[in-house]
Amino acid sequence: MIRIYTDGAAQGNPGPGGYGIVLKFNGHVKELNQGYRLTTNNRMELHGVIDALEA
Repeated sequence: MIRIYTDGAAQGNPGPGGYGIVLKFNGHVKELNQGYRLTTNNRMELHGVIDALEA
């Protein structure tokens, strides 16, 4: 089973923000993250999930 954890946030709405992803599979762990200068919290939450599914 693959486990995916994501979180996204922005300081202000809009404002600077980013997201983080942790993927776990068979004892392996992969971490991804991305930041943006101007974004929204909803955009970061969705980007996290979309990028996790594409990884």
